[in-house]
Amino acid sequence: MVGLVLLAGACRQDMHDQPKYEPLEASKFFADRRASRPLVAGTVARGHLREDVHFYTGKSGDQDVTTFPFAVTREVIERGQGRYNVYCRPCHDPTGYGLGMVVRRGLRRPPSFHIDRLREAPVGHFYDVMTNGFGLMPDYAAQIPARDRWAIIAYIRVLQRSQYATIEDVPADKRAEVKK
Repeated sequence: MVGLVLLAGACRQDMHDQPKYEPLEASKFFADRRASRPLVAGTVARGHLREDVHFYTGKSGDQDVTTFPFAVTREVIERGQGRYNVYCRPCHDPTGYGLGMVVRRGLRRPPSFHIDRLREAPVGHFYDVMTNGFGLMPDYAAQIPARDRWAIIAYIRVLQRSQYATIEDVPADKRAEVKK
């Protein structure tokens, strides 16, 4: 009886013993000799369909967009500040003048966010630069999700506004608190 139980246990075949191909292994079954089949044309992985062109490219046609793809709230700006401090501050510095620690260590200085060209640049320009890189700046598409790139741009706009603000930009009930 014990021998029958041992014999029956030795006859089972686990899933790891089944015939299968490893990824990219050769196969005699298919004419192209590949076990891994190519994707069907037009296949998009779940969660990766990028239908919102404004949001995912910062462009409308071939032009940089001038508007944000969602409402800019205090939370968005605060998220942008946090992401700016992680990814942008080492080169662009806390205020956006391009004198970050990396620059002080010898890397070429990036342009200040406060020059006319960048203050007047559409928000889509900044999105494109973060996504695709520009000059010595590498792309950050893999490191910074699309929504965070937009949040960083919102914070850059706050930095730009902070350097050129006038007393008229301060709410009337708060103007007395501002030092002259």
